[in-house]
Amino acid sequence: MSTSRTVDRAFETALYDTADHALDTAASLLAADPGADAELARRGEEFVATAWRRGWQPADLVRIVRRELDNVHLRLIARLIRAQAPHDRPRGPRWAAQLDAVPEGSAAPRADRFSHATAVLELYRLLLRLPTLEPLETGGAEGNGRRTPREARPESRALARIRALLAKAEATGYPEEAEALSAKAQELMARHSVDEALLSAHAPAPDTPGACRIGIEAPYEQAKAVLLDAVADANHCRAVWNEALGFSTVVGFESDLEAVELLHTSLLVQAEAAMTKAEAVQRAGGRKRTKTFRQSFLAAYAHRAGARLRAAAEAATAEAGGAGDVDLLPVLASREVAVTDRLERMFPETTTTRLRGVGDAAGWTEGTRAADDAEVGRRRPLR
Repeated sequence: MSTSRTVDRAFETALYDTADHALDTAASLLAADPGADAELARRGEEFVATAWRRGWQPADLVRIVRRELDNVHLRLIARLIRAQAPHDRPRGPRWAAQLDAVPEGSAAPRADRFSHATAVLELYRLLLRLPTLEPLETGGAEGNGRRTPREARPESRALARIRALLAKAEATGYPEEAEALSAKAQELMARHSVDEALLSAHAPAPDTPGACRIGIEAPYEQAKAVLLDAVADANHCRAVWNEALGFSTVVGFESDLEAVELLHTSLLVQAEAAMTKAEAVQRAGGRKRTKTFRQSFLAAYAHRAGARLRAAAEAATAEAGGAGDVDLLPVLASREVAVTDRLERMFPETTTTRLRGVGDAAGWTEGTRAADDAEVGRRRPLR
């Protein structure tokens, strides 16, 4: 029997039948034919290429495999992504960064042939059933090799300073200092966004909105999605949460997307640190806290942090507009229209959802306090 026929028979048996006995039968076929290994790997690369055509990206595949399967499958998908990459077309800097972040795929020793074949088939079952996602590529900068702002120049000093501020906020053990540093970072983000908007408005070929996906990891996904939505809104972006697949799609201009990714990640770190400290205080007072406390804490943190971020961004934008010779309102309004148009084309139908599990008053109070320890006022311009 040819190796190709062995793989065909295994796929016919296991990939379209979810029963355990079908998986065992197919794995036995593959384990008995070592010559089928190369063909099996080639088919895996085809599954990966098909996922790209369905709108998935490297980070998406890693995230869904980590969410649905085990570490052995994560190593397998990492190897497949890396093996397929040299045969793929150029897809831009964000894609390249995701490829660089794919975990190493050869960390663990290989299992026996039957166990290995079983894991491969389990992974291929998942890849076969992936739904089609909204494409993030527009056929422009990411799709046809046109130079993007990220490719055209190195990271700005503003972004470097934002990273430094957020790193300090995550490292400090004092909530007040963390809040102040995050507020400074948001003000600098707002100024950076204004600078980018003005540069684009005067460019021969103005930028167009892009999109990225940001994972929303369990637990407390709803509250984390609300926090991301608040960060996106404060930075001229829009976010749509896909609860079933565990991510939000954020639409906006590239510099604003970078700001959202940075700030959301940092605020999650800060929120979880503050939540752990608040729980310790609650336990010391003899009150046992539960999942409801944590969900309420994060929901309140997201709500209050969002209001503070918007206030900081509006103040910084107003100050930047008052100090310049160019009327910012038409420029920013035009970009907002462009973002909304891109969002509506990507997601013509969206629904709202009610935040669940936020009935713990102590959790809400502590979450609000954690996000409100330091007043966000107008500060001198950040240079």
